[in-house]
Amino acid sequence: MDLRIDGLSVVTDGKNLVRDLSLTVDSGRIVGLVGPNGSGKSTALRCVYRALRPTTGTVRVGGDDLSLLTMRRGAQLVAAMTQDGAVDLDLTVEEVVALGRAPHQRGNQALTGRERELCARAMERLGIRRLARRSVLTLSGGERQRVLLARALVQEPEVLVLDEPTNHLDVRHQVEVLSYLRGAGLTVLVVLHDLNLAAAACDRIGVLSQGRLVAAGTPGDVLTQELVADVFGVRASVVPHPLTGGPQLLYSLGPSL
Repeated sequence: MDLRIDGLSVVTDGKNLVRDLSLTVDSGRIVGLVGPNGSGKSTALRCVYRALRPTTGTVRVGGDDLSLLTMRRGAQLVAAMTQDGAVDLDLTVEEVVALGRAPHQRGNQALTGRERELCARAMERLGIRRLARRSVLTLSGGERQRVLLARALVQEPEVLVLDEPTNHLDVRHQVEVLSYLRGAGLTVLVVLHDLNLAAAACDRIGVLSQGRLVAAGTPGDVLTQELVADVFGVRASVVPHPLTGGPQLLYSLGPSL
């Protein structure tokens, strides 16, 4: 299913956090949101996974207005991994991952055989199956990140919303997670700070600045030297990646613009 954001605005205490944002993520595609700190990226994502009600605008999945659906139905359609998705209870990894099935269950219903296999496959894909019986409180930040992503995947959503999914991950796991998302066939809206990761992982990129969408298109169209200077205030040369041919940014460590 596609995800469509139409005219989304968020005003809090008289401050415009997001201004008239319209963005479409086609079915099975990955769209990245990038921008400086405070540009409205996470706020926009909170509206998509219904942690925040927008001041104006709508979010639609497959044509359905999410605000008109029950929370259960919305959670069946959209799964999220957030920056503040900490798990403070002393649960095991497999128990946390299994929580992803909650929108599909009633009460304390036990997992079916299919659901247990779904959880096992998600943990295997993300390299955390060996941690299944460990308490999440004993894990590193990167291990917890992969547990939370596994939980989102077993939700079997139509749309996956990710806020900095590579945060805390080492280079190997960053590449593995983004490579998995590229091949998963899910509709994905993801916030990334690393522009080179965004260029490698995303089909399209939207650039936010002061709450407004200032550019949208393919990585090659959007990630230009001029835009990086204007929006991020840094000097960068954009060169073809030697393996993929996509844009790669080489930053100058001189004074900021």
